[in-house]
Amino acid sequence: MLVYPSGIDVSTSTLRLLSEQLRARRHERGARWRRLPAGRQALLALAHLRCGHTYAQLAAGFGVGTTTAYRYVVEAVELLAALAPTLAEAVRAAARKAYVILDGTLLAIDGIAADRPFYSGKHKKHGMNVQVLTDPFGRLLWASAALTGAIHDIKAARTHGIIDALTKADLACWADKGYQGAGGTVRVPFRGKHRILSTGQQAVNIAHARIRALGEQAMATLKTWRLLRKLRCSTTRITGIVQAILALHLAPT
Repeated sequence: MLVYPSGIDVSTSTLRLLSEQLRARRHERGARWRRLPAGRQALLALAHLRCGHTYAQLAAGFGVGTTTAYRYVVEAVELLAALAPTLAEAVRAAARKAYVILDGTLLAIDGIAADRPFYSGKHKKHGMNVQVLTDPFGRLLWASAALTGAIHDIKAARTHGIIDALTKADLACWADKGYQGAGGTVRVPFRGKHRILSTGQQAVNIAHARIRALGEQAMATLKTWRLLRKLRCSTTRITGIVQAILALHLAPT
């Protein structure tokens, strides 16, 4: 395999954060020697998350074995995921904001016809459902654990306790038609498929769509971490990966 110099479009503060976490873990475990120093391990993990490089590519580029590259990534993801905010923490942080935006996204995975629980009829492909909360400016606040793609957004929101948490905090929330019937403080647009909407209802839907568009921008930002565009790992690892990326995205620059 040929190796060439490349770059990653992440900040040095992001690299520093992960490096410090890895050094602390090594000190805690009393690790005396590793194939790569903490800074290089952090760079390897970021290359995987940001660019989606395979373990074979990482191994060739960093001069380690494929198994070592895998272990280094798993360790980094575990440390970062522990830094991600919980739903309760995110709701408390958003309490002073005018409202939040709730949306769901499907993270594509490799799948076959037998993997029915992972098949999303809405998106016509296999994947994992992740719920996301953003602030009024479309900045990410929180991302949920990943559920199978066949689960609808409203069921996923209820499963994670999002609606109850927002209602208890009396925090207004804008969401799309997939959350019809959610109740609480969740606001959805008027349904017009089988009936004609009034001029006022149409105006409300237009304003609603403009607000929600910012939430969709946050989804696009999340997927600038290319690993999330097509996940080929075990589905049991996807939640940790999402939480790790959320922690990096929220890290101070």
